[in-house]
Amino acid sequence: MSKRKSGRNVHGIILLDKRLGVSSNQALQEIRRLFNANKAGHTGSLDPLATGLLPLCFGEATKVSAMMLNDNKRYQAVVKLGVMTDTGDSEGKVIEQKPVPDLSAMMINDCLNEFVGEIDQVPPMYSALKHNGRKLYELAREGKIIERKARRITIFELDLLDFTADTLTLDVFCSKGTYIRSLAEDIGHKLGCGGTILGLRRTQSGQFKIADAMTIEQYQAMSPEQMNSCLLAVDEPLQDIPQIDLSIQQAILIRHGQQIECQAETVQGKVRMYSEQVFLGLGEMLMDGKLVPKKIFNLSAEIA
Repeated sequence: MSKRKSGRNVHGIILLDKRLGVSSNQALQEIRRLFNANKAGHTGSLDPLATGLLPLCFGEATKVSAMMLNDNKRYQAVVKLGVMTDTGDSEGKVIEQKPVPDLSAMMINDCLNEFVGEIDQVPPMYSALKHNGRKLYELAREGKIIERKARRITIFELDLLDFTADTLTLDVFCSKGTYIRSLAEDIGHKLGCGGTILGLRRTQSGQFKIADAMTIEQYQAMSPEQMNSCLLAVDEPLQDIPQIDLSIQQAILIRHGQQIECQAETVQGKVRMYSEQVFLGLGEMLMDGKLVPKKIFNLSAEIA
């Protein structure tokens, strides 16, 4: 018999401003204990070197965390030019150094423009991607280098915020699967001197922005009531999906996994289902007018 998780049935999303030096999982566990939540997950790791926005999902909100992994992200990155490390960031071992050419803003922007749009990017060895069941960073620590296939990503925006003789401060808006460390290395190589990440801060994840996040210290200073008021609704990340309102009888059938007849001629495909303003879950509207439940949420056990 599996051991029942302790804690409260907390449902919702918390926006954390992750501090420097802790892993995403460590940050998650700190907040989970603070809320005494029995179930929690995050929506995409930030390296210990990175700070910034880390959306955390509690309870039934963990059912949408996988969907949030697909969200576009925005970062502010500081790139050290003329230095290359084995990890692609300042925590790694320096493997090569080159002189940095005299660069103008125009030269840098011309370089950055070449990376905007769809590009192929080779993931770094120091990543959580797996090869034969093992994470690449585990193999890298053993001195093993595995050939990685390039993946297609999209850089929507890449702007120069500031620069010095040997650093660039960049604003990067990108698709899922983008490795900023690899982008920094590629930009450095394009400039003829190499580069590595000196600092990284996530400022946006999907619809969520860093301005709405708080640090662990801010949450620790709150009363339980204040913390609970910071919880965003489970369906908050799903607002772009069309909504369908159901009767109480229809909701009962949907909760039992049954498909129902539903008159919604203008809606097809994935939908959010509600009854009496209560979020039921996600369904799919078929062309023949039937509504099929796909993911049901049980929000009856709210926070105490």
